[in-house]
Amino acid sequence: MIYIITPVYNRKDFTQNYLKALSKQTVKDFKTIIIDDGCTDGTAEMIEEEFPEVILLREKGDLWWTAATNIGIKYALEQDDITYIMTLNDDTLPHEDYIEQMLISAKEHPDALFGAFTVDAHSGKPLYGGKPLDWKKCAFNNLVKEPFEKEYTGLHEVNTFPGRGLLIPIKVFSDIGFYDEKNFPQTVADDDFSLRATNFGYKIYCNYDARIKEYPEESGGVSIRAEKSLKNYYLHLFGFKGEGNLKWFTIFIIKNAPKKYLLRCLVIGNGRRIVGYLRDWMKESLNKKAQ
Repeated sequence: MIYIITPVYNRKDFTQNYLKALSKQTVKDFKTIIIDDGCTDGTAEMIEEEFPEVILLREKGDLWWTAATNIGIKYALEQDDITYIMTLNDDTLPHEDYIEQMLISAKEHPDALFGAFTVDAHSGKPLYGGKPLDWKKCAFNNLVKEPFEKEYTGLHEVNTFPGRGLLIPIKVFSDIGFYDEKNFPQTVADDDFSLRATNFGYKIYCNYDARIKEYPEESGGVSIRAEKSLKNYYLHLFGFKGEGNLKWFTIFIIKNAPKKYLLRCLVIGNGRRIVGYLRDWMKESLNKKAQ
């Protein structure tokens, strides 16, 4: 049995559509755990009325993604029928055969972790098909590149994967522990977790046949990058939702980088985060002036 772990906070419509998509799956060998972190928009009441089969855990509203996810995982691991954990976000729409495709791959590779192939919910274009971390380049290599000329299918090995649709054998948690909520309360925790699994010896694949639709504009870091300002620049580098958070990136590198690449990745990686936002801001300003 797969236990799907999904923290939610005040996105009632997204949560409702997400649960509707799960209810249409071609296989039913899963249970869904929603961690409601103090929603005030009626999310919990909607779930109780429309999706009584969903396990609803109510929290006080003082959690971020990592701690909320760990609460759901720990609850699931206490159940007798569990074989897999899946982390999945409520701003996604799983295709009807999503879980079926995950189970097919899991049967072939029972000790591996599997991530979802993600497409844009609006355009249908590929968004994410895995980004292996290359320590030599201190960069993530995007396996999905434009133009989108080929048919994406099959399994593609990676060494790290986000928590957006990640299928995890339960023994992984006894081997490497839970998501690191102390060091990474919001972002980076999923990359850190999956990389720790890789370093322990687990294989991770992006399953291109197991697809989910995503609303990319719903990511917290997207709005920070899209609306350039000094305030957002600060949030980008130091905020809980900032994808360029310098503290968390530094801890991530110190925890996981091979020693011979440690200093190089600290300098290059933090430099990209500091300069990249400013570079994009300058380009956008120049383009506006040219129009």
